[in-house]
Amino acid sequence: MQNEILLEVKNLVTDFKTETDYIRAVDNISFTLNKGETIGIVGESGSGKSVTSLSIMQLIPNPPGKITGGNIIFHTKDHRAIDLTKISESEMRTLRGNDIAMIFQEPMTSLNPVIKCGEQVMEAIMLHQKISRRAARLRTLDLFNQVQLPTPDLILDRYPHQLSGGQKQRVMIAMAMSCNPSILIADEPTTALDVTVQKTILDLMLKLQRDQNMGIVFITHDLGVIAELADKVVVMYKGKIVEQGTVLEIFSNPKHPYTKSLLACRPPLEKRLKRLPIVSDFMKLNTEGEMIEISKTVSEAINDVTITKEERVQTHKELYSRDKILEIQNVKTWFPARKTFLGKVLDYTKAVDDVTFDVYEGETLGLVGESGCGKTTLGRTILKLADAHEGKIFFRREEILSLKEKDFRNFRKHLQIIFQDPYSSLNPRITIGDALAEPMKFHNIGSSSKDRKERVHDLLTKVGLEAKHYKRYPHEFSGGQRQRVCIARALAVNPQFIICDESVSALDVSVQAQVLNLLNDLKKEFKFTYIFISHDLSVVKFMSDRMIVMNQGKIAEMGDADEIYNNPQTEYTQKLISSIPKGQIDDIKSSIDKKVRMMSNA
Repeated sequence: MQNEILLEVKNLVTDFKTETDYIRAVDNISFTLNKGETIGIVGESGSGKSVTSLSIMQLIPNPPGKITGGNIIFHTKDHRAIDLTKISESEMRTLRGNDIAMIFQEPMTSLNPVIKCGEQVMEAIMLHQKISRRAARLRTLDLFNQVQLPTPDLILDRYPHQLSGGQKQRVMIAMAMSCNPSILIADEPTTALDVTVQKTILDLMLKLQRDQNMGIVFITHDLGVIAELADKVVVMYKGKIVEQGTVLEIFSNPKHPYTKSLLACRPPLEKRLKRLPIVSDFMKLNTEGEMIEISKTVSEAINDVTITKEERVQTHKELYSRDKILEIQNVKTWFPARKTFLGKVLDYTKAVDDVTFDVYEGETLGLVGESGCGKTTLGRTILKLADAHEGKIFFRREEILSLKEKDFRNFRKHLQIIFQDPYSSLNPRITIGDALAEPMKFHNIGSSSKDRKERVHDLLTKVGLEAKHYKRYPHEFSGGQRQRVCIARALAVNPQFIICDESVSALDVSVQAQVLNLLNDLKKEFKFTYIFISHDLSVVKFMSDRMIVMNQGKIAEMGDADEIYNNPQTEYTQKLISSIPKGQIDDIKSSIDKKVRMMSNA
């Protein structure tokens, strides 16, 4: 590991002006990035980590934002020290994308939807390197090969919407790497990706770092990812750095209660917990807003809520003596892939292909697999939001697939879904109070508008919100709060069965822990049955009694969640489990040794 400094952030302050006041998003932070080094910046939404990256890139929108203090010193390849806060926009433009590149969180919004992927990368190359279009095309093709895109010559001429999430992210990496930057800033680049795709992307970034000896600033809320990738860790909370050190120091001996809470919030793979520890288990704020530390270690917090094997066996003995609430028999959901000119179907995409299983009353059944495995389509088929090609589905012994829509309408209040993206599943033009009351009115729940309003107030309280939130609109809430609204909406019609479709995949680890605990608390109170769909096997294992692993539309493996994790039977499941970033001390030491060997061989 070289100690040649690339970037020095000194006492950085970034403010945002509101109508009445200033918000300090980044508050007097300092850190140093060396050549060949990866710094992981972690924290919840609102901690200031993304604003830090945008400050380095000089992309803070002004107004309302402005860097009001500190220095950002970039050391160039020709050994000049440039203060990025002091140079003009035109000077910064020559550095941005050329010497300092950035991969943004959501590739679909970062890529232009009406320009082919190859053209977008070529444009960046021609802008900075002043080479011919033909040379830029060859360079782009080489980059697509480096980031291991399948059929790179075809993807050159495809639009972003024609690629999967992992492929779009690789295009973004190719664009960021196109000019051989000294520094790569990656802002949550793997948040919504499958664990297998995520592992490939992380391995790719480490390979590119080794080949070009660049520095990486990696921003994420997932400490498991940080453990596998970073050399140093910076922990941010409310705009301040509360702790920083080597990855081994942070994981083996965290000092700050907030760091401890982030480590404890992750669903552990080696233990079964009653609930996940949350931030308030380690720290609270007093009436003056000052932090009060609760003296508790990560191990103590986890041990306090651990379920013994005997307790789990007894729970399952009682659970599987109950009636089946749902029976899926040989369900196939196929979509036309090719048609003749006259519309005759020549071939099908078999999204769900001959799937059979049962769900018991009060059970949480986990559905896990990579994107495209058919898990979401299966969930939509159960709710008749996608048409089944063949098969039968029984809800409380009544066959529902053959029911006409008007007859199925009575079942809709019993079968609900919580979608992945809470913002797009809420109408931005109506208040959340009206959004919760609307399904009640449709299904004739509540004797009057006043009664329904009281029910909405009660629901908001149950999901951890307040009655005063009734008149607020979706955009006035954080991501975690919006997901609570969606949970309340699913509860509004007193359902018996709920499908959670990737409902926590985009949330911070601390907010995710709160939402998962909430779902389990509500399950006990209202006797729900869940199908919990996710690509995150650690989350599915925490939530589920049994687990189904899907691959290419079929069930690859099914059984007790702990048994599948501890003793996977198929190569596909083994691959999924091995791709999970676990954040164990032994894994961190192994990653450090591996990186040292890679750098010494570079």
